[in-house]
Amino acid sequence: MHALYTVLWYCALPWLPLRLWWRGRKEPGYRARIGERFGRYRGAAPRDVLWLHAVSAGEMRAAAPLVERLLREWPQAQILVTAMTATGREAATALYGERVIHAWLPYDLPFAVARFVERFAPRAGIVIETEVWPNLLRECERRAMPVFLVNARLSARSAAGYAKLGSMARRTFARFAGVAAQTPDDASRLRDLGAREVAVTGNLKFDVEASSAQAAIADALRARIGQRPVFIAAATRDGEEALVIDAILSSPLPRNALTLIVPRHPQRFEQVAALLRARGCAFVRRSDEGNVPANVAWMLGDSMGEMPAYYAIAGVAFVGGSLLPFGGQNLIEPIALGVPTIVGPHTFNFADAATGAIAAGAALRVATAPQLTAAVATLLQDDPGRAALRKHALAFHAAHRGAIDRLWDWLAPQLPGVRATG
Repeated sequence: MHALYTVLWYCALPWLPLRLWWRGRKEPGYRARIGERFGRYRGAAPRDVLWLHAVSAGEMRAAAPLVERLLREWPQAQILVTAMTATGREAATALYGERVIHAWLPYDLPFAVARFVERFAPRAGIVIETEVWPNLLRECERRAMPVFLVNARLSARSAAGYAKLGSMARRTFARFAGVAAQTPDDASRLRDLGAREVAVTGNLKFDVEASSAQAAIADALRARIGQRPVFIAAATRDGEEALVIDAILSSPLPRNALTLIVPRHPQRFEQVAALLRARGCAFVRRSDEGNVPANVAWMLGDSMGEMPAYYAIAGVAFVGGSLLPFGGQNLIEPIALGVPTIVGPHTFNFADAATGAIAAGAALRVATAPQLTAAVATLLQDDPGRAALRKHALAFHAAHRGAIDRLWDWLAPQLPGVRATG
């Protein structure tokens, strides 16, 4: 099975540059430093490297408490941060700037991952959530380089998919030197797939702090909008925007409310703009200048990396990816800010967080778009109801903080010593 997996990668090899070029039409970041995707890196090789990988923007933000702890505790080390998506690399640049080394993780081709490990020679690797590359892990094991999977989550659906790979999956997961899972259920599923040394340390997303830069962005947005109530449909996925827009058009929100739609992926900004125009909805963009006219009821959040600022101005938030079966996006972000939060029926990517938040009165669940808009309309006019949700949200968030300390207590003793560069 592993040999077949590798053969398929080699079959795809001629098409990979074309895929990057194609994706780069809407996200230019995919066309940057393409050689790194194949293990070719510029400049002198760094020394005393600790490597952390987060595939995309959400995982990169979740990694922030750990990166900051690494930078503080081991200032003599050079922290290498890799990503696979353009949004992930952009998030890394925004979060860490020049304090870390930025690079693409190569495709999981044997020659590419061998070049990567040879080039950087990390003392150890840390992979965020569930990013599993069999050839990379095999190469790290061959060089006796420990790799840890942290903040790990694995839904029942994903576990079933991995289980179909049989012994290949078990050998691959067994190559992690240790796994720090978010929940006991995640830990159990990972052990069943062959993971060793599994601990439960919680979800780092509860420890992510909004920056002062995000607060400044929020202030600027609020100045543009005025004191109107704002409903945000955040991190929406393909098909959800149409459901939300049509539901609001059928049953409008309070007269002066502004609906802010923020698609999950930047390549869909223009699709959502076209959708609003087709429905006859006058709207402004985040990227526009000037104030939002009082007679405009829609705003398109066409920017990346500003979700904390968007949530900060919201009176009510819907977290996307949950009306349709995508598994849901990160509901912890609005809850951390005390924003009344609503999710749809599909939250298997954040199953424990969603279930716990709803049970604690920190979030609400709806089954359909009409139910969503009805709940939003009610909450926007119910000050005591919003205040109660805010109180429960902040309490729920506070009760779940501390994952970074538990993770550090588990991880730090296992990381190989880092030689001072001086």
